[in-house]
Amino acid sequence: MKKRKRIIPIYTSRGDVGALLVYPWIHNLQGEWIGWVTSTGEVYSVLGNYVGWLSKDPRILRRRSYDFSKPRLKPPPQPKKIRPPATLPLAPLMPMLTYATIDVLLDEPEKLSTPDSDDLREDMD
Repeated sequence: MKKRKRIIPIYTSRGDVGALLVYPWIHNLQGEWIGWVTSTGEVYSVLGNYVGWLSKDPRILRRRSYDFSKPRLKPPPQPKKIRPPATLPLAPLMPMLTYATIDVLLDEPEKLSTPDSDDLREDMD
């Protein structure tokens, strides 16, 4: 029998589930791939653009002043669509964010879009 990978909910600062982590892939609530997490906890979009980091809460956070020094990474192979669970645990109590940090899933959800609907994707010639 094939072992199923654990699905970890990623929350927003409001306490809602904003995404699902099946390490290292991040999926939206419809089960579509929207990004991935590196072994150091950095979060990248499906296009390889740096998005932020995965906090211990877990939330996807980044500095308000964007760090353009992060190189674009080659995305890993696209995973299959997952089937999200019907119920997920409630969010833990999370510390307030400072002004210098933003919650990506609340403030910039477009940074994590699916491969076929990304506005930042280059047009085909």
